[in-house]
Amino acid sequence: MRIGILLAYLPLAYLPMEALAHNLQLNQAAPAVAVTNQGELILNNEQLSARNWQLSKGAGKVRLVQHIAGRSSAKELNAPLVRAITAAKLPRDRYQTVTIINVKDAIFGTSAFVRSSAESSKREFPWSSIVVDENGVVAQTWQLKAKSSSVVLLDQKGVVLFAKEGALTSEQIMEVMMLVRGALKN
Repeated sequence: MRIGILLAYLPLAYLPMEALAHNLQLNQAAPAVAVTNQGELILNNEQLSARNWQLSKGAGKVRLVQHIAGRSSAKELNAPLVRAITAAKLPRDRYQTVTIINVKDAIFGTSAFVRSSAESSKREFPWSSIVVDENGVVAQTWQLKAKSSSVVLLDQKGVVLFAKEGALTSEQIMEVMMLVRGALKN
């Protein structure tokens, strides 16, 4: 009996690890998630504050969600995609980049630096949504890899159009840009 069970799971061993790493499914709604410890950074009259953030509150816009571990190496993994998005000058009334920073996945002793970097990014890109996730709730809910970066593209209804952990290839960046433009037409 034990051999039969083992053989039933053997095909899973041949799947790429990316296929097993997260629980985001294409053409399905992204699992609901909320960040209540810190949360979304808000810039009002040069003053920064934080408020609770929920994925569902962004419905109505095409959103590129970039989830990054609180490490500079993770931030750099998908910097080429961020540059492509910035260069595209997408309509802010229908598109939003959401950057979620997993402070729980920061190198020991660097949490304050990670928060400061997030605040600087919010000042530089005030129209972007920057979420400080102190407890790693999003990574846990979506079952994301540690020490990495993940990119999730959502349509206006929160349906996953693209999801990838790790660095995107130049072909995947072009695919994401094509999917963004297509979703904006709907």
